[in-house]
Amino acid sequence: MMDGDAIKVIIVEDDAEWRRGLKAYLNREADICVAAETDRPDEALALIEKVDPDVVLLDIMLADEPGGLKLTAELPALTGAKIVMLTSMEDREFVVEAFRAGAANYIVKSDFAAIPEAVRTAAAERSQIDGSAARLMLEEFRRLKAVEREYEKDKFKRMVTPSEVKLLEMIHEGYSQSEIAEKSFLSLRTVKNHVSNILRKLGGKSSKEAAKQAKDMGLF
Repeated sequence: MMDGDAIKVIIVEDDAEWRRGLKAYLNREADICVAAETDRPDEALALIEKVDPDVVLLDIMLADEPGGLKLTAELPALTGAKIVMLTSMEDREFVVEAFRAGAANYIVKSDFAAIPEAVRTAAAERSQIDGSAARLMLEEFRRLKAVEREYEKDKFKRMVTPSEVKLLEMIHEGYSQSEIAEKSFLSLRTVKNHVSNILRKLGGKSSKEAAKQAKDMGLF
């Protein structure tokens, strides 16, 4: 008989043996009760409507594809239950997608002992992110930031010529336009034209600002 105060859980997992083990493990907890289980996303939707669980333990990989992610995106419109994603692999892209889709937490299956507390945390709506998930998310955001920075750097490099980069470097080093003209064997007018072209292309307000931007991009 289900304790009225127990946290109601539905397990959606396509590994039948692992699902049975998890169900038995959770049911040994006094404050947690597995109300239903299934290996099919379509059946999960019907069970969630019927049972109205507090927490859904949802495997990311269902039938050898990330069907759990698709199901996660559908659940907010159907239930207020918190979703804890389960997976056998630490894939940072799946982590990010899981949280974007609305998951409250993400647990690697090998960390079996952490699942009951993840259920309690999700049910209490404290939404603490599992340490490994937080680490993977941070790594993914750093990777995306690095990709974005590399893109911006390549874009910047395409906008300025090597000679303009050299000019920006000299500006960054504190040389005046007349000094740059003298050192580069150019007329002052030519240097001024170069600076004007750079500012037009980069949309900068000053040559020093453009030089700092080039420095920040790692061009010199």
